[in-house]
Parts: sequence; structure tokens; C-alpha cells
Amino acid sequence: MGRPCVGALLACAAIAASCCCCFQLQFQGADAAATPSFGDNFDITGAEDHVKTSPDGQTWYLSLDNKTGVGFQTKQKYLFGWFSMKLKLVGNDSAGVVTAYYMCSDLDAAPERDELDFEFLGNRTGEPYIIQTNVYRSGVGGREMRHSLWFDPTAEFHSYSILWNPKQIVFFVDKVPIREYRNSDKPNKFFPIMKPMYVFSSIWNADDWATRGGLEKTDWTKGPFVSSYSDFTADACAWATGPAPPACAAATGNSWWDQPPAWALDDGQRRDSGWVSRNLVIYDYCDDRKRFPTVPEECALRTKTS
Repeated sequence: MGRPCVGALLACAAIAASCCCCFQLQFQGADAAATPSFGDNFDITGAEDHVKTSPDGQTWYLSLDNKTGVGFQTKQKYLFGWFSMKLKLVGNDSAGVVTAYYMCSDLDAAPERDELDFEFLGNRTGEPYIIQTNVYRSGVGGREMRHSLWFDPTAEFHSYSILWNPKQIVFFVDKVPIREYRNSDKPNKFFPIMKPMYVFSSIWNADDWATRGGLEKTDWTKGPFVSSYSDFTADACAWATGPAPPACAAATGNSWWDQPPAWALDDGQRRDSGWVSRNLVIYDYCDDRKRFPTVPEECALRTKTS
């Protein structure tokens, strides 16, 4: 099982003038933009001595030991946009260790929070990482999906991105859409749409559940465990402090991520998404009749893939 052909990018190379490529071309532009240092964008949450920075300020290294982990959060909230980060995950024996990269409307686990999650679940040496995504609306989650990956995420940096607009949320890995979560004209009551969110990341011990349901415990003799971060991009609607929402929060279509090409997967993305569904899905809450005897209504909104 090899890496999927990113159909939309190949299509753009062939017919760059076509409207169907606007979505992917905007991705390329977002990544090419000049990136401030991590310190310009983020505040450290937790033990500052567990964070190291590259000399140019562009890469951060977060470490976990048997005393504590650490994290960071954006100084700015956002409502809708394109959010991307490159991560290199903990290598070797990482059982019990979770690296989280997510968006949340609150600075703590508030009971009414909205949240969009990437969680990377460590494993024993030689076993693959599992990537878990989840969506919360007003404190209600339980929308987990789990995927394997088509590469070793510990060998080099890879990009993990979220597209969020009023029509859909898409989780991307190296611009391949691994998960789509849609809204509809009859609003999906589990779609987060009203609350601006911060961007967070953290590394922490979760050996009570993360690896084989908690059967594999963290081996602290292998620590400290280090995850690496670079190239953060937020091409998004920044939510300044104050009572009035910014003009960009309205669904006006003035930004590329709120125009029709960004409202649904294009043909190439549907092909890539179909490949992911056939080859990489480990768990999908939409198929879990023990947890959900009735299929959650938003599952019917997914785009059919080939």
C-alpha cells in the first residue's frame, strides 16, 4: 500500500487555469507565505523548560518526561480559515504518549467548548502510529475517527491541516483529505460554527487509554519523548478582542476559504478521500452501532467517494 496519488494537485498541474483548481492553488499560496517565529504566534502552556527552539525561532521541540509534559497555544482566536502545521512525531517506543494538535474555543476543557482535534497515538517500536480526529460542538464530542498513515510520521516533518468554513471541516495530511465533516442547509446541530477558536498543541502521557486501550504503558526509561513543530500557517479570520465580531466572520465569500471551491471536495480530493476510506480507516463512529444504535444524522452528509 503506497502513498496515494494526490489527484487534485495533478489536475492543477495539467489545467492550472481551470476553476476547479482554485482550492488547491490557494493551499500552495498559504504554505508559501512568510512565517513569523513560533514565539510571535504562540504562548507556552506548562513547563517552559520542556520547550526548546531552533536558532532561527522557526522550530519548537516539546518534551515529555515522567514529571510533566508541555504545550502551546496561539495568542489569537480565529473563526474559519485554513490552519496548517508541520509535525515530526516522537520516534521509537512511544507507547502511551499522545501528541495533540487541535483547535478549541476555550483555554481549558470548558463544558460548552467547541473543538477540532488531531491526536497522534504513540505505539511500541515498529508498530504504526494511529491518528485520531474528533469534533466537539457545545461540549458534545464522541465523533472519533482513527486512521493509519501511509508514511512514518517520525522520520521527517509532514503537514497536518484543517480547513474550517461554514460549509465543511476537512482534516488534511500532506494535503490529502483524510476526513470530511459537513454542514447542510438544514444546519447540522453538531457542526461548530459560532465560537472562535485558539490553536493548541501539547505532548502528554495518556497510557490509561492511548495504546491498545491502555494495555501498553509508557516506558519512562525511553524518555524524554520529543515532538517537533514548524511552519505554522493561519490563513484565517482573526477574532480581535471586543464585543463585535470582525467583518470576515460573516459568510461573505471574500476569502478563498469561504468561496464555492472550498465548500466541498473537488474530484481529485474525492478520489484521494476514497482511497483513504478503503485503505486507512481503523475506526469510524458512524459505523459503530454499539455506541450509536441510530446512525448520527451528520453521517449522511458525507460526500460519496470513488
